[in-house]
Amino acid sequence: MRKGKWNAITDVAGVSVGHVTLDRPWDGDDYFCTGVTAILPHRGNWFEEKPAAASFVLNGFGKTAGLVQVEELGVLESPIMLTNTFSVGAVLEGTLQYMLDENPAIGDSTSSLNIVVGECNDSYLNSMRKMAVRPEDAVRAIREASGGELAQGAVGAGKGMICYGAKGGIGSSSRIVEAGSRSFTVGTLVLTNFGRGHECRFPGWVSPEEPAPETPVADDEKRPDGSVIIVVATDAPLDARQLKRIAKRAAIGLGRTGTHIHNGSGDIIIAFSNGLLTRHGGEDITVTREIIKDDHPVMNDLFEAAIASTEEAVLQSLLHAETTTGRKGRVVRKAEFR
Repeated sequence: MRKGKWNAITDVAGVSVGHVTLDRPWDGDDYFCTGVTAILPHRGNWFEEKPAAASFVLNGFGKTAGLVQVEELGVLESPIMLTNTFSVGAVLEGTLQYMLDENPAIGDSTSSLNIVVGECNDSYLNSMRKMAVRPEDAVRAIREASGGELAQGAVGAGKGMICYGAKGGIGSSSRIVEAGSRSFTVGTLVLTNFGRGHECRFPGWVSPEEPAPETPVADDEKRPDGSVIIVVATDAPLDARQLKRIAKRAAIGLGRTGTHIHNGSGDIIIAFSNGLLTRHGGEDITVTREIIKDDHPVMNDLFEAAIASTEEAVLQSLLHAETTTGRKGRVVRKAEFR
């Protein structure tokens, strides 16, 4: 399939991404090696114009916020925020404050607000117990979000993440789906923090030693199993039920890379469409909207696009990341390919 101009989630018209990266030593052996990534679903007001959305939990060893309401109502009301496990609360607070500032009616003359935050455990490199990420970092990530070329690898929420024993983090890819006179874009962004080196099935993969030879690690300091958050965006007019089907196909793209989904891994997929928006409130009893027919061949193409862009996004997270030093002098090396 043809890729978008940037081969990234930002090829979906209106989608933008912002990163805040924390990379600095702290007291003693502590080190802040973490951050925040914000995925903005369109250029308008997300609370007033809610994108259709769904989620799929492949393995539930994760600490997300907001997915219960996404599953119930089938829409997003906020950016999708990514960070480390112990910073979900701070990022939720910052995102909530941003949304309240932009929407004075929320919690006053209209309903409350659902914030979506996903996480991965970066405690091997990051002093996660210090909770370095603050609410203002979330606000900054939203405010600095942009479209076009996307920073990937060890940036934002991906700064301290590890994938297949090598340095992982943020990765993204996109595919164009042609349907007669129309075309749709599917873009995927991943936060990779999963797998062991011997599992990876990318051609030319060189399994790194775990840990890196220069890294002193005691027997009781082994890495956690890890997690992955996958965000699939499209401008194709799909409803929540159809987006859940898309999200399930993204799991196939993940599986193609080699992982068998460890017991302690939180593997969570969120899919949304800014081609199907729901206006907040109003007096109308019914709404009329355009959605793609399930039995049209384009649906199979959208499935394929989600699979292919997810697989490549994982690869991009490895290709873009650089060797990174974190707490206790630990080093995770850049992936190598023959």
